[in-house]
Amino acid sequence: QLQASGGGLVPAGGSLTLSCIVSGITFDSRPMGWFRQAPGKEREFVSAISWSGDTTYYADSVKGRFTISRDNAKNTVYLQMNALKPEETAVYYCAARRFNTDLSVGYMKSESYNYWGQGTLVTVSS
Repeated sequence: QLQASGGGLVPAGGSLTLSCIVSGITFDSRPMGWFRQAPGKEREFVSAISWSGDTTYYADSVKGRFTISRDNAKNTVYLQMNALKPEETAVYYCAARRFNTDLSVGYMKSESYNYWGQGTLVTVSS
């Protein structure tokens, strides 16, 4: 089970940190990712992190503003979001890949992830 939290209403330029707590499955050997889905749009990749935390990937649109991290002792992955834009209003989802998967393969594809959280809504006001 993946439980995302930390969403809310924030003004443009503001910051939020999302958290995703994982339970019921092995966490520390799974790559993790964040996706988002805006109203009327398809789900899109935001960021991904290897099981060790040593390797991270970002969508071009969020590079330099978002930071993904994980704490394997707490079974939690985070997404620090800075300088948020109104067009980034969306439901943000955390997702887990298969145990011991190579993150570099297919990390941007939602079908590469096997477990999904329920999502947390981020609303950025203009």
